Amino acid sequence: MPMKISLPRVIALAVAGLLALIACGSNSGDQSQVLRVGTLGDAPPNVYQENGVYTGFDNELFKAVAAKAGYKTEFVGTDFSALLGQVSNKTFDVGSSAIAQTEERRKNVDFTEAYNFEYVSVLSKDKSITDAKLLDGKRVAVIQATVGDKYLAATVPGAQVVRFPSYDAAIAGLRTDSVQAWVVDLTIAEKYAKDDPSLSVTATIEAKDLPHGFAVRKGNDELRGKLNEGLRAVIADGTWLRLHDKFIPSVPVPDQFKPKS
Repeated sequence: MPMKISLPRVIALAVAGLLALIACGSNSGDQSQVLRVGTLGDAPPNVYQENGVYTGFDNELFKAVAAKAGYKTEFVGTDFSALLGQVSNKTFDVGSSAIAQTEERRKNVDFTEAYNFEYVSVLSKDKSITDAKLLDGKRVAVIQATVGDKYLAATVPGAQVVRFPSYDAAIAGLRTDSVQAWVVDLTIAEKYAKDDPSLSVTATIEAKDLPHGFAVRKGNDELRGKLNEGLRAVIADGTWLRLHDKFIPSVPVPDQFKPKS
């Protein structure tokens, strides 16, 4: 004789089965945590978009670092002037954008170990500007809140600083002669000069006291520690050097980023 099961019992069994399936599903496949990464889409070769995908030296390096640390990545575009604040307020888990580790910035966010160093340059149509001091009295573009912005204000107080929110806006200002020069990262300046014969990198300032790092929320030591381990791994296995040679071959390679034989 078949056993009768009440409707509540049937529902309970069904729910239990569904929960069991969900539990099994949660233990299968890749369940890596996804890091939400704030970046820029208009600053090649370091950070930019290609066919709708965020790429460039810094972003490809971060993908490799995150993978070594057991994370997946989701890149989201923003303005540089807002990026560190968005890391601080948890909008992003990480900031990736050739960010120089200044003392002022360390007050608001923490950084990974260094993965490159800052090289600031002058990009201009005027090839006679062979020294930053020659920017005195000229209208000079900078990206708001970048090292270039701080450097120009501190080094050439007589320059007429024109602050732009994005790289696209700054290069448009230089091409249309609304500014006479642009103080910007060397690798970015070289890319624009290569694409536009009217522009030249006329001066370069090396700043090895300003290492680049990936920004994380202050106090998020667990994430920072894992990313540092991942960074050491991609340096050791030659990934850092491979990406350097692909995206920024003109930048010198410090010994600390060379794989140990």
